[in-house]
Amino acid sequence: MIIDERGPKHIAIILDGNRRWAKAKGLKPTEGHKAGAEAVKNIAKYAYDSGLKYLTVYAFSTENWKRDAAEVTLLMKLLDKFTSDLLVSDEKREIRIKVYGDISALNKKLQEKIIKLEEKTKENKKMVFGICLNYGGRDEIVKSVKEIGKLIKEEKIGIEDITKELISSYLYTKDIPDPDLIIRTSNEYRLSNFLTWQSTYSELYFPENVMWPDFDEYQFDKAIEEYIKRNRRFGGN
Repeated sequence: MIIDERGPKHIAIILDGNRRWAKAKGLKPTEGHKAGAEAVKNIAKYAYDSGLKYLTVYAFSTENWKRDAAEVTLLMKLLDKFTSDLLVSDEKREIRIKVYGDISALNKKLQEKIIKLEEKTKENKKMVFGICLNYGGRDEIVKSVKEIGKLIKEEKIGIEDITKELISSYLYTKDIPDPDLIIRTSNEYRLSNFLTWQSTYSELYFPENVMWPDFDEYQFDKAIEEYIKRNRRFGGN
């Protein structure tokens, strides 16, 4: 599907259900995460071909560190490989890669790859592919408030200068518009600390009985068709 003016400019996705997908097939959780990583690649390519301007995925949250250590280690390895694959990709796609979150908690090698990837793609214009990594919506807001508080302490701004726009300008996502549509797979109906500030007026879509590894081009198109049917009033008539 080609996205026209009726469709969303920014889609954000909570990638949920990898482990349940694997369990249902009698596979190890690791296989679910591997299948989920492939699904991300496929959807990113399809979104680009559809004309989407911004795609943001929730890859690893600040809460995911609480999972079993072996699973966290696997997820970090998959993220490292995913980043490596993007670095060596020779596809002629003008996709800018942005990583949102506190990457200082990641291992040095992965941090370096992320910085290199962002630098390599910074001039690409057709689509921004955002990856939320060690990301938490509330932590992002706290970070913004702390940075603004520092400006007040240094007497560079006053309390009266604090606006919604100022707060937004100190978020990880300061350079992109808020998501028009947020998708969450796996029959969960919450945002789980994802884009807490930015999601205020986002349309929410929860595909029925779809685990993330099964979210394909058909499911992507269905989400857009549902979005087009909705009347976004932003609090007005």
